[in-house]
Amino acid sequence: MALVKSEFRAYFSEYAETPDISPLFCLGEARAILKTLPDEAIDFCMTSPPYWGQRQYQNGGIGLEEAYEDYILNLLNVFAELRRVLKPTGSFWLNLGDTYRDKKLLGIPWRITLRLMDEQGWILRNSVVWNKVKGGLDNAKDRVRNIHENIFFFVRDAGDYYFNVDAIRAKPREARVVNGAVVSATGVTGVRYKRQIELSTALTDAEKEAAFKALDAMLESIRRGETSDFRMIIRNQQRTTHSNSESVSGRARELKEKGFYFLKYHPKGSKPDDVWEILPEDTQNRHLHFAPYPQDLCKLPILASCPPGGIVLDPFCGTGTTMLVAQLLERKSVGIDVAENYLEFAEQRCYDQHYKQERLPL
Repeated sequence: MALVKSEFRAYFSEYAETPDISPLFCLGEARAILKTLPDEAIDFCMTSPPYWGQRQYQNGGIGLEEAYEDYILNLLNVFAELRRVLKPTGSFWLNLGDTYRDKKLLGIPWRITLRLMDEQGWILRNSVVWNKVKGGLDNAKDRVRNIHENIFFFVRDAGDYYFNVDAIRAKPREARVVNGAVVSATGVTGVRYKRQIELSTALTDAEKEAAFKALDAMLESIRRGETSDFRMIIRNQQRTTHSNSESVSGRARELKEKGFYFLKYHPKGSKPDDVWEILPEDTQNRHLHFAPYPQDLCKLPILASCPPGGIVLDPFCGTGTTMLVAQLLERKSVGIDVAENYLEFAEQRCYDQHYKQERLPL
């Protein structure tokens, strides 16, 4: 059963000290519940608040304001409390959709984001585009179809926040040895680079010798598995990356001074980019709550930004998707919502998942 405000703080303090990862749910308005939490108690927050003027949510709450300015102010008040309860090492991921009024796209996600930075001191680390790949029906004849939403990644302290990039890297392709020759993950053998060095008129003899030695060392690094792939940039052969200006680019300076440099691929794989293609599928066959907030949207943020043993928070948890994923990833979590029937459904989802997981080995 979901807790209420009067009992939440005591339960939270006890919950934070136990190994239990079953989510803790609380019924009530987000700001009021957050006020009961102690300072710097939460490791991570990801939430998708009700969008302004988009849906009629049960039990009212944020999103039903007459003016979007009031909606923005109400969310800012919630996020000010969130900043207080978030640890200095914590992160805040905000998914928010936009709204049209009188044919004008209001830019609500960015209005809120700019005020969070300017007025509350949040530091924006990424603006992720969630490409939903397919969208709902759109009958407008005077604009293109909207199929994306924003996810903003904020931190409190730019120099001290938790982020485990290795936890979210893609599995790299592996290098191999073919007929005694080292071949990188994408088929680089070094033969072409050796020929370019040999025939170069832009490199001195000393630079050529250094380039051959460096290339052999790189191929040996591939053989030992320390590097999965690379590209070699040779003076007057390949275009410099980023900038040709030596005052701006360290690589341009390196090219001028040495005649070459390497671009190395990380041996643990590439990190995700800032465009995520995730279908907003309703995998639960829900009838209570229709926000298209899929489980895959939460996985990367939680893995990267919430340490093992940390506490995840969603102050607008709806039917509990953030909590469900936190439980799957063995993190504690706290969900808050104003709708009791949503919380009942969320609790049942998490209980069912835990029950199935416990019995999987059988």
